Amino acid sequence: MKLVYLIAGTFNSGGMERVLTSKANWFAAHGHEVVVVTTDQRGQKPYFQLDGRIKTYDLGINYDETNGSLLRKMLTFPVKQWRHQRRLTALLKQLKADVVFCMFNNDVSFVHKIPDGSRKILEIHFSKNKKLQYGRRGLWAQADRWRTRLEEKLVRKYDRFVVLTHEDQQLWGDLPNICVIPNSGPTPLPLPSMEGSRYLSKQVLAIGRLDFQKGFDRLIDIWGRVKSERGESERVKSEKSGWTLDIIGDGPLRPVLQEQVQRLGLLDSVRLLKPTSHVQDAYLSASIFVLTSRYEGLPMVLLEAQAYGLPIVAFTCQCGPRDVITDGTDGFLIPDGNEDLFAEKLSYLMEHEDERERMGTHAREASDRFSEQHVMRAWEKLLGELINKV
Repeated sequence: MKLVYLIAGTFNSGGMERVLTSKANWFAAHGHEVVVVTTDQRGQKPYFQLDGRIKTYDLGINYDETNGSLLRKMLTFPVKQWRHQRRLTALLKQLKADVVFCMFNNDVSFVHKIPDGSRKILEIHFSKNKKLQYGRRGLWAQADRWRTRLEEKLVRKYDRFVVLTHEDQQLWGDLPNICVIPNSGPTPLPLPSMEGSRYLSKQVLAIGRLDFQKGFDRLIDIWGRVKSERGESERVKSEKSGWTLDIIGDGPLRPVLQEQVQRLGLLDSVRLLKPTSHVQDAYLSASIFVLTSRYEGLPMVLLEAQAYGLPIVAFTCQCGPRDVITDGTDGFLIPDGNEDLFAEKLSYLMEHEDERERMGTHAREASDRFSEQHVMRAWEKLLGELINKV
């Protein structure tokens, strides 16, 4: 079967690029012919290594040239769209694919119309209301609302529309072509043998880009509540002493977050660390994982944390946490924005090693739902249904 993936570029280290690479490599290794078509690659190497059997094409559209200015985008975007549709149509007619995967990028409005004989699958790697959650104002806010309404119509035009979570499926409503296939998490590694329980560690971990979406400003405020000792017994003070919070990531809010840490007097217990290629070491060093995002699709960090056996405390943002965490079993789900309850549940885990171990064990067991084998079996089934459909 010939499969074509469409994406802006593969040079970023983001979740979409990682997921596409993982699936493309799996399909190539299992006998499928795979092609990746980009629009903004500019000759850069893929961040994640693609299987050598995968062919790549770049259309040279370079949408990123119009980023930043709404007026400039309005003037140049139609021309780029016309050029994009023309070049992609010619390429797809040449490739003669069985299935074309659209990743909900700048081609979403026309891929379904290209008469190349292929089945068209639309994938969304964020939640339905993502654009409305940006919190932008003025003309940008109007554009976000208009695009959301447009997307509600566009998704119906594809042979299949694949969302990451059951929560997001409900947000889209009763669509005849919708189905749920999550991203796969990492293959759980054998946990290293160590003296005593790994859950003796007094380290809380958070990972993500330092921007508005990830809500680390909320996490730092919560940590301030957790570290406050007012009204606490000596036993509780003893259990909570020595705990640290590591936030791994980079982004535009680093100086703002660093100032917040200093202002709240948390310099001795909060570290803002740069991204690392050895992130597995961070998971293995921690005993609790936290997520305070304002919105998500299906956070890869939650799948990774579960695979490494970490109990999770997370806000119930749209979307992802509700599909991953079973409240009270492998973590705690906190109503979005309830920072007091978040601090309470996090403090509870910090005070009870036995609960960290119990929830961590359940988390590792639950991670099997997101194994590569389980997820790719669902994709193979979907492809078989599409190709064999009369």
